[in-house]
Amino acid sequence: MTPQPPPRISRSIGESIKARIASGQLCAGAPLPSTRALAAEWGVSRTTVTAAYEQLIAEGYVETRRGSRARVARGFGHPALSTEQRAPAPFPIPLSAFARRLEAAPLQPADLPDLSVDFRYGDLASADFPLPAWRKAITAALLRRPPRLRYDDPRGAISLRVALQGYLWRARGLRCAAEQIVVVNGSQQGLDLCARLLLDPGDAAVMEDPGYNLARQIFAAAGASLLPVPADAEGLRTEALPPARLAYVTPSHQFPLGGVLPARRRGELLAWARQAGAFVIEDDYDGEYRYDIAPVPPLLAMAEVRGDAAGRVIYLGTLSKTLSPTLRLGYLVLPAALAPAFAAAKRLTDRHTPALEQEALAGLIESGAYERHVRRMRRRNGERRAALLDALTTMLGDAVTASGAEAGLHILLWLNRLPPDRQAALLVLAREAGLGLHPVAPLYATGQAPAGLVVGYAGLSEAAIRQGVRLLRQVLERLGGA
Repeated sequence: MTPQPPPRISRSIGESIKARIASGQLCAGAPLPSTRALAAEWGVSRTTVTAAYEQLIAEGYVETRRGSRARVARGFGHPALSTEQRAPAPFPIPLSAFARRLEAAPLQPADLPDLSVDFRYGDLASADFPLPAWRKAITAALLRRPPRLRYDDPRGAISLRVALQGYLWRARGLRCAAEQIVVVNGSQQGLDLCARLLLDPGDAAVMEDPGYNLARQIFAAAGASLLPVPADAEGLRTEALPPARLAYVTPSHQFPLGGVLPARRRGELLAWARQAGAFVIEDDYDGEYRYDIAPVPPLLAMAEVRGDAAGRVIYLGTLSKTLSPTLRLGYLVLPAALAPAFAAAKRLTDRHTPALEQEALAGLIESGAYERHVRRMRRRNGERRAALLDALTTMLGDAVTASGAEAGLHILLWLNRLPPDRQAALLVLAREAGLGLHPVAPLYATGQAPAGLVVGYAGLSEAAIRQGVRLLRQVLERLGGA
């Protein structure tokens, strides 16, 4: 029996010939080397070369006739371009209107691994992840192997939706049915579904100013007419909201200013939603973190009590600030009338969120391990927050003002002695010193703001936080802003 040729070598020979065809070195109809000559060139047997030719013939790159050498098939290859020939002009790509709107959205810059300290908001310390409890939950989910592997409910695993139903009542004071919950791939997918299902191109959408940039980009990509409404130390200013189809708000901890929307403004926002026939998207992105008092109940809880805005509030929750942003787990609590449309859209988008992680999270919540982890992280991040505020007071004094520190995982740091036009130089000097700083100005609709920084601390140790503040003082001193 003839031994089979090594497939890796045969494949390499075939790819080499394909490359020569693509480059124009071998034109349509050009003869290929004999199997003997090519075997000598590669230092392999003729059997190996024959196998490569047979594969090229099967793929349609090469054709043969009885009694003649193999040739490049018609339709493949082209004459090599002479130096006097010009490449054809690129043709326009017919992108959709949605894609053209996306082109205006800047991509988030890549990580900078050479930084000693990065105050980027949204990062969590990997050491905080509850690895033993998660491993146990994943193992248990794997052992509950179903008889068949099949697509699940697009709303999410029923075990997780029931677990979330109980958790939201215990932790956030929300009453809802499991049928109102749709599990999504992080809050970003939740926002995207809201934009697609609630907005037509040209519809008005109220946005906090300053506010969450990716939410702004999602609604803009959907073709919405964005209406920035100022936010202050108490959150969204609700005294004169314009007519709109929806409003996106962060009432538990306004991003990035940090204010908590008071009861009076919450009532005004709900009254506006009822009168305008609008929806309010409540992004409760870090509502579990409150350091002076118990976490503030969500806007949806007030809507349930009042009843005059029933069916107008969509609650958006995420596990990215309590477990990990890499898990991409979030959920929507929807008015019952909207739940079928969101389930259908979720099914078309990606069928459903990965089932194994859902089952593991359900086990984590049911066992109580998740809530124990949240309490532990609240204490741990409270210690980080205290270290940051102490370092700022000790090292920078009245050169800076911190706001929004009562809750969440970031503070807003105003640079009192640095002119706004010197902030770009600050960022450059900080990066050269190995310090990652993130300005607040891009979060404003106009891109203009006093010199200020969004300072995240949940991904850093207390020692790294103090080092980062020390580096900040050094670069501010160089610019005369300390």
